[in-house]
Amino acid sequence: MRKIPRRLARAPISLFKAGLGWVFGGVLVMVEHTGRTSGLRRYVVLEVVIPEAGAVVVAAGYGRRSQWFRNIVADPRVRLWRGGVVGVRAVAEVLPPAEARALLERYRREHPLRARFVARALGIEGLTSADPLPADVGERVPLVRVAAVPR
Repeated sequence: MRKIPRRLARAPISLFKAGLGWVFGGVLVMVEHTGRTSGLRRYVVLEVVIPEAGAVVVAAGYGRRSQWFRNIVADPRVRLWRGGVVGVRAVAEVLPPAEARALLERYRREHPLRARFVARALGIEGLTSADPLPADVGERVPLVRVAAVPR
C-alpha cells in the first residue's frame, strides 16, 4: 500500500478543530482517539465510506497496522468531528470482515470515482474492478463504525 504524505493527510485537522469541517461536504470526518501507550490525544482525518444516522463508517485504508486503528481497538471511546459538529463523544466498533466487504461493495457501486481515487492513492486492489471484491478484502481493509453516544 502507498502512503499519503503526512503533511497532506494532517492538513485538514486544523480546519476541523476550528469548526470548519463542513467545508469537506461530509466526505471527511475527524476522529480523536487516545494513544494506547502514550495516553495522549491523537487525531486522524478519514473518508466516510457510508454515512449513517448518528454514525459514520470509515475505512482503515492502511489496514490493521494503522496507529489510529490500533488505538481505537485498545480504547474505542473517541470523539467525532462531522460537518459542523465539533467533538461529540462517540464509540468506535470494528465491523466483521463479511459486513465490511458488503459495505465496500456498496461504496464502490455508489461512489465509483471516489473508489477509483482511493484505490489508486492507497494501492488497494479490487476497488476499481467490476469483478466481485476478493473474499479477504474486509480483513485487509477493515471498516469501523463510529457512532455518537446519545447525551
